[in-house]
Amino acid sequence: MIRKAKKEDLSRIAEIFVFNNRINYFPIFQDAGYSFGELQVVSVIDRYFSRDEVLRDIYVYDDGLVKGFLLLEGTEIGECNGAVVVDEQGTEIGKLYVEPCFQSQHIGQALIRFAIDRGADLVWALEKNTRAIAFYARHGFRPTGEKKFEEGTTEYLVELRR
Repeated sequence: MIRKAKKEDLSRIAEIFVFNNRINYFPIFQDAGYSFGELQVVSVIDRYFSRDEVLRDIYVYDDGLVKGFLLLEGTEIGECNGAVVVDEQGTEIGKLYVEPCFQSQHIGQALIRFAIDRGADLVWALEKNTRAIAFYARHGFRPTGEKKFEEGTTEYLVELRR
């Protein structure tokens, strides 16, 4: 059910990303111009998801329909003498989103277990996104006390480690 993403999945991945952003972040940022103007499926694909370095790290939950996706960063950094070299800093969950219509069906749980099984031990979450922080906490991720600004905003991201 979880597999590497393909180019054909990009519109579905971007759609899931856009709708989750509107639902979860518009109430926090209150930026209608961004959420309903700039944030469009085609532009998200073009500006971000279609880049080879991003697409190669995306996995989708697919049971006949792509219902969620996961972006793992730092899973592998190369090969040496036939062995895969893994990032010593660990693996970061860059994004984990489930289609809002299919949430509460254990899809997020399957995606995070997949990530953990591949060494994921770090995620940054928007401090005001208490639902996401609670989700990660249920899977062993704890706040470290580290914070940073979400780029271009006055909102904080908090670091969670497993």
